Amino acid sequence: MKRTVVINVAGLSSSLLGPHTPRINGLARSVSSIRPVCPAVTCTMQATFLTGRLPAQHGIVGNGWYFRELAEVFFWRQSNRLMEGDKVWQVGRAMNRDFTCANSFWWYNMATDVNWSVTPRPIYRADGRKLPDCYTQPPHLRQIFTRRFGTFPLFRFWGPATSIASSRWIADAAMAVEELFAPVLHLVYLPHLDYVLQKEGPEGAIHGDLRELDQVCGSLLDFFRDRGCRVILLSEYGISKADRPLHPNRILREAGLLATKSDLGREYLDVGASRAFAVADHQVAHVYVREKREVEGVAALFRQVPGIEHVLDARSKKEWGLGHRRSGELVLVAGREYWFSYYYWTDDGKAPDYARTVNIHAKPGYDPCELFFDPKLRFPALRVGFSLLKQCLGLRALMELIPLDAGLVKGSHGRLPEDPGELPLLISSEPHLLGSDQIAAQDVFHVILDHVFRE
Repeated sequence: MKRTVVINVAGLSSSLLGPHTPRINGLARSVSSIRPVCPAVTCTMQATFLTGRLPAQHGIVGNGWYFRELAEVFFWRQSNRLMEGDKVWQVGRAMNRDFTCANSFWWYNMATDVNWSVTPRPIYRADGRKLPDCYTQPPHLRQIFTRRFGTFPLFRFWGPATSIASSRWIADAAMAVEELFAPVLHLVYLPHLDYVLQKEGPEGAIHGDLRELDQVCGSLLDFFRDRGCRVILLSEYGISKADRPLHPNRILREAGLLATKSDLGREYLDVGASRAFAVADHQVAHVYVREKREVEGVAALFRQVPGIEHVLDARSKKEWGLGHRRSGELVLVAGREYWFSYYYWTDDGKAPDYARTVNIHAKPGYDPCELFFDPKLRFPALRVGFSLLKQCLGLRALMELIPLDAGLVKGSHGRLPEDPGELPLLISSEPHLLGSDQIAAQDVFHVILDHVFRE
């Protein structure tokens, strides 16, 4: 077996390679593009890479979906048992019982049977505080990493203060895993560029961030290649300009199909009482319709909305590889430069209490506005400090820092881009194992195994 590391650089596409990425360029003697599945989002694409299957088979139809049995929407669950089908490390073990695997921050990294894992996992206190931390298996790795690299910088990983610091921490932890265990296959995830591109767009002021990311990648490339590892560098999606938000839940509300519940003067989405509602996820939205007889009427409603490129029904979902029980009765795909918000309220004064906070588990959809400080706030850093002080004193306090202006977002992903330069890419230290200039997302699974088992 040939020891192999797979470095997943979220959001990287060939259009971004250039003078600011010399270390990545040095590996990229030949670059293959990846034909993504839809939705081309983090959890779906990673599950496709790791199983060699389409969403219809592995069941990860987005970063979150409606759990029908519970009548609740959940995003960013961590259990690997949600991913159906054999994973690449399970197949590798069947081929050679000495095969081992480490997962450094790829998703679905809890309740997993990889040999070693590390993933973000804050501590949620009963007094409402959220403390930065990580989860590891075996558990003692968490103490080792915290002692050597400091507490995992959760608030630099996601939120308006995101920075290269979280990707550097992940890279340091991945190199420590290699030194301690030398796994046969090592999965490493670097998220930073993804967040920058959503905030600034691919044509924005991102050169400094590209240089920072390239330096982190360079450190990993030198380290792993010096230790005799083969290297795959890939991305799950490219990010396109998208600054035109659509609000499918507001459309359903206006049509009398969506239900809300009023608590303390704020409105909360009542999915169990709704005849139809949308789970928005970047440029794709799953629409769940309670009664089968109403599905076609809801489809007709969205087919007339400018900016919605496709309305997938039962037949077309199968054609797109999305025919899974977790998918909505309908799936919306945004047109070029559009993306979907989760917003359902029509009066910002009645927005739910989580709307202005970083709260990825409470919101019934993905919210890229969590990457911004509300521009209407004066001195947001002082606001953060005051909120933290109150929490340390045992007082409950909402950290309301996030804007409700979806127009701030400049980039998104999920739909299949027309520009080949915005496709995700795959680069290898062993270009003879790629075989093609373009690779289907589900075939990345076989490329990974080939790097381990072929000369």
